[in-house]
Amino acid sequence: MTGRIVRWGVALGLGGLWWWSVLRLALVPDAGVLEGAVAAGGWGLSLLPVHCVPRARALREARRGRGGAVGGVDRVPGVDQGLG
Repeated sequence: MTGRIVRWGVALGLGGLWWWSVLRLALVPDAGVLEGAVAAGGWGLSLLPVHCVPRARALREARRGRGGAVGGVDRVPGVDQGLG
């Protein structure tokens, strides 16, 4: 329970810091490099592929029928066909 509270606190704190920097960049004429770095860093983190899995694991899970689709799947679109 404590870990969950700490994670939420950190997430809300960093989110608030990011919004502060973005709003300061948009509204204050003398906003500087610090605000730009925080805003760009937060935006860059949002581009990380945190939900990706290795191809071998995706194929293994799909063959087990745990691909996430209703009724299971027998292949991963784009991977088995050589598109990915």
